[in-house]
Amino acid sequence: MATVKLTQTFINSLEAPSKGYWINDESMSGLRLYVGSSGIKTYYLTYKNIKGKKDSFKIGDERLFTPIQAREAAKKFLSEMAVAGTDIKRERKKENKPTVKELCDAYIAAGGSKFTDVMARSLTEFLDRAAEEITPIEIETWRTNEKKRTGNKDASLNKKVCSLKSILNFSADRGLIAANPLAKVKKLKEVDSKKKIRYLSADERPRFMAALDKYDKEQREMRRRTRLHAKGKDLPSMEGWAFANYFKPLIIVALNTGIRRHALLSLRWEDIDLVHGNITLRAETAKSKKEDIIPINTTAKATLEAWKKQRLDESNPLVFPSPQGGGVMHDCNSSFEWLLKEAEIKNFTWHDMRHDFASRLVMAGVDLNTVRELMTHSDIKMTLRYAHLAPEKKKEAVEKIAK
Repeated sequence: MATVKLTQTFINSLEAPSKGYWINDESMSGLRLYVGSSGIKTYYLTYKNIKGKKDSFKIGDERLFTPIQAREAAKKFLSEMAVAGTDIKRERKKENKPTVKELCDAYIAAGGSKFTDVMARSLTEFLDRAAEEITPIEIETWRTNEKKRTGNKDASLNKKVCSLKSILNFSADRGLIAANPLAKVKKLKEVDSKKKIRYLSADERPRFMAALDKYDKEQREMRRRTRLHAKGKDLPSMEGWAFANYFKPLIIVALNTGIRRHALLSLRWEDIDLVHGNITLRAETAKSKKEDIIPINTTAKATLEAWKKQRLDESNPLVFPSPQGGGVMHDCNSSFEWLLKEAEIKNFTWHDMRHDFASRLVMAGVDLNTVRELMTHSDIKMTLRYAHLAPEKKKEAVEKIAK
């Protein structure tokens, strides 16, 4: 039986074996990790019970515990047994069940959607509850009370509850819980939620693009002034660069592809085929969790080509890495808010750029099924929201059978 210092990096590197095996933790005597043939890795504590006999206590799945947390859980168990003077394992009638918070942590650790995680965690009163003990009636009661308390629309409440159900489905599929206790909770009908598609109007679009140009120009001027000082003299000049930084190309690509923010910020250069003009949306970053390949127009292609030429760190695989650390950005809200304020545009969100992309396609006469494919919608019903933007298409359809 191998003995190593258990770290998260080491544990993540372990692949599912043909036959399960044990690994002892070098940092704490008695702590062991079992690597099963299914790929599931579980922490156990080997100890001597009150009768002096060797015994074992299951701490839990490594997806719910980091090595540090597993050691703390083991120490707590031994401490409680020493204080109680009895074998507390035998006294525990119920096995520890994961809380909603722990399942949310496991979901994110496995690469789940940050939006889904945030929505699920908004049900704060359930976070510390054992997930399997939550009942449908509790969720339905919470939903009614939350609507009275906050005035949330049915659509907002559905997003929160459906996000929690998604994480519970994820947990059930991976054996973290026996089953989803909320599987039978139905969505509200959203009768109070009037959906409006927001896109840039004819007068807003030039203001929006002018503000984007101004942002880029101001960033260049700021760099020029900074380079005049001792602390900034080693910064690279922006002379010859197509863009001052990531923000302008990011916005242009968003407007011309309709890619969701998380997927766009997670794009890698290996996902982009500039020769054939298409982008691969990886399953792990897609909302549908399915891989899609979408074409890009000449504007997006030229933007990406220019942005690629000026990147300073060619070892970074990300197309739009964070200026702080080089990892995946969560958002760029401050710059986007500045852009909207400068352009004097209100009630327009980042996601509305996706609506803008779809709306322009429909108004340009592109059929709805093609729009669905470009938007990577799983259901045509989602695309039908844009149908009203092309009323002339219905007119053309009925005219085809006119005598």
